[in-house]
Amino acid sequence: MQDAETREPFISDTYRGHQIATLNHGGGWLVYLDHILQNRLKFADADAAIAWLRRQVEAMSPEQPIKG
Repeated sequence: MQDAETREPFISDTYRGHQIATLNHGGGWLVYLDHILQNRLKFADADAAIAWLRRQVEAMSPEQPIKG
């Protein structure tokens, strides 16, 4: 992980077969799970956003659809 000062404004990766991404926008980090913006969520830093995305993927069962 990079520190907050040198971090890119957009971070994208895969985690357990799911696409996860964060975007620094308007002073906070938006989160995308499988290319779907997760509404009403904005995080103070990228590390918190990524941790939330990973927890969401871990909590998903294979047949559960993603809620946006």
